[in-house]
Order: sequence, then structure tokens, then C-alpha cells
Amino acid sequence: MSGAASARGDLVVTALATYPVKSLAGVAVQEAVVEAQGLRGDRRWAVVDEGGTKVTAREEHALLGLRAEPRPDGAILLSAPGADPLLVAAPSGATPVTVRFSGQDEARPAGSDADAWLSARVGRPLRLVWQDDDTVRPIRPEMGGRTGDRNSLSDAAPLHVTSEASLRRLGGWLLETAAERGEQPGDPVGHDRFRPNVVVAGGEPFAEDSWSSVHIGDVAFRTTMVCDRCVMTTIDRDDLRTRKEPIRTLARHRKWEGATWFGIRLAPVLPLAPGATLRVGDPVVAV
Repeated sequence: MSGAASARGDLVVTALATYPVKSLAGVAVQEAVVEAQGLRGDRRWAVVDEGGTKVTAREEHALLGLRAEPRPDGAILLSAPGADPLLVAAPSGATPVTVRFSGQDEARPAGSDADAWLSARVGRPLRLVWQDDDTVRPIRPEMGGRTGDRNSLSDAAPLHVTSEASLRRLGGWLLETAAERGEQPGDPVGHDRFRPNVVVAGGEPFAEDSWSSVHIGDVAFRTTMVCDRCVMTTIDRDDLRTRKEPIRTLARHRKWEGATWFGIRLAPVLPLAPGATLRVGDPVVAV
């Protein structure tokens, strides 16, 4: 984006990412097809324990050090430093197993090879499961859901958006906090701490809080809620250790209703046009 566009306050997409397996590392992309439950291939896989309860990087930081690269046929390639990669096909014919996600009680198991690979990396028995195309998981009404909405295995809504202007403001606050406390400032906090699907440049910091509808390129979305933040944002992506920031500083400036807030969640307006696609460089119109 040119400096002139930024000065006018124009909004534009500067980055896109998908997270094929919930809580594993993300994959930067230049474009992504939009489906009812979010970007194609985004958070359609998840990790559960032996009883079917979801396991995320909140509990197991090691998951953030693992990577799942999507394949055109729906398979994923699991990889990790020092480990042999494993190709996992979408288990479309597998008998569903019980899982415990809000709004979804079944998913298809990826199989024993994937389970063993994950368990070895994390150090406890785990299972990999997949949400098939026919599964309809609603967005909860208290999270801004409406009749007909569909969600992936994401926590609350299909699409998560963060703003470069808001992140710069947060970066300034972090420096102020460090100076006030006599601490050495840490490395800058990047968008990866917040795991967005879409990063938008332009406009004023936290203008997105008030957006009710958003057009990204030719695709229409509505805001379901501002995004509440958790301990996931405090996990350093290099050493996977928990720090105090950015939650400590966000709580000083962005705390209400007992939570801290950064970014927004969106749901696509249905029905979608065939081939609806988001691209880096797309204009963004928000009201």
C-alpha cells in the first residue's frame, strides 16, 4: 500500500493467513476462497484428547511449534523441527467419533498415524479430528450468531481481522509500560500473536470496534463481535514460553466486561457468490 493511500485512510488487505489445524502454526497465503464456515481449509482440523475434549495451545504450548501445510486435495502435511513429516488425508470415509466442541458433538478421526505423530510431539495422548463439509456448526447467539450461520472449529466466528493501525498503537503502549516499570522493552508484538485471517491497513486505531459490516474485495461480511483475548497472545512464538505481554498492557487500555479486546470477528453474508475469494491487496470498505 502506498503512503498516500494510508494518509487518506483507505483500507486494504495486507496479509492473509489460514490455520489448517486449530492451535498449530498458521500459513500465509496470497488468496483464499471464502466458504460459509470461513476461508477454505481454515480450522477444519483440531486436536482433542482421548475423551474428545479439544486441546489447544492455551494448555499445550508445543502445538504452536507444529505446522500443518494444506494440500489441494484437502490433505495436510504435518511437520515439526527434528521430526519426519506426515501426510494426512482428509478422512471423509471415517466413522465419526465423539468430540466436545460447542455446537458440534462429532468429527471424523484422522487415524492412528496422525494421533501417534501428534502425541509424540506434545508428550501426551492426543487425537487429530476433521470437520467435514456437511457438518453445520452454528455460531452461538451470544457470540453474534444468526440463524443459518456456519462456523469452522474456530472459537467464535469464521473470520478474524486485525488492524495494522491498532497494532502500532498497542506497540506504543507496550513501550510506555516498559518505560514506566523500568523494564527493557521486549521484541515487538506482531499480528501472529493474535492469529488473524486478515490484516487490514489504513484508518484510525481501533476503528474496527465500530464496524458493523465489511466488504473485502467483492465479498460481504458482518461483524459478530469484537475479539476477546486470552493467554494465547502471551506465548512467545520463538521459545513457546509465556510472557506477561501483551495482555498486561491491553488490560490497562482495552478492558471491559471482564475481558481484554483486540481485533474483530466476522461472518460471511450468505449466500456467497461461487468462487468468492479474498486476496492480498483487496480494498476494504467498512461501515
